[in-house]
Amino acid sequence: MGVILFAVFVGVPILEISLFIEVGGRIGLWPTIGVVILTAFAGTVLLRSQGLSTLRRAQANLEDGRFPMDEVFDGLCLVVAGALLLTPGFFTDGVGLALFVPPFRMLLRRFASSYLVASGRVEVHSSGSGFGPGPGSVIDGEFEDITPQESPEGKEKKNTTGTLPPEERPPPD
Repeated sequence: MGVILFAVFVGVPILEISLFIEVGGRIGLWPTIGVVILTAFAGTVLLRSQGLSTLRRAQANLEDGRFPMDEVFDGLCLVVAGALLLTPGFFTDGVGLALFVPPFRMLLRRFASSYLVASGRVEVHSSGSGFGPGPGSVIDGEFEDITPQESPEGKEKKNTTGTLPPEERPPPD
């Protein structure tokens, strides 16, 4: 892992400098600087639009009782993409723009999940489809009987089950 990090931290800047020299030699200094600024601006616009969309999907999944795993991965990819597009350089811009493409993120998600499962570094346990207890689950808790007690006149019936009769239940929200 240390060799890979070393290669990335040394190789990427060398690649970026080479690309700056090549592109600057072909289109000139000011157009090269303009392209770098334009990609940074495009990155912020893309990050805002796709980030808000991903956040809305994650909130909808949470409201439905599902963990938004795909949206969490997409959000992580978008943060990395935004950082790469704000970093001056053509190689980092290319990788950042690729991370903004949903089909590319889907392929990356599949690769990452299959790698993690194959390496044995992750285990998934599920007991139902959402956050709440699944069918047949036992919920341990305490309750207090708040039903009306029998009046001295004997007209009201005492309810000892801890639930209200259907006609006395409040309407659902």
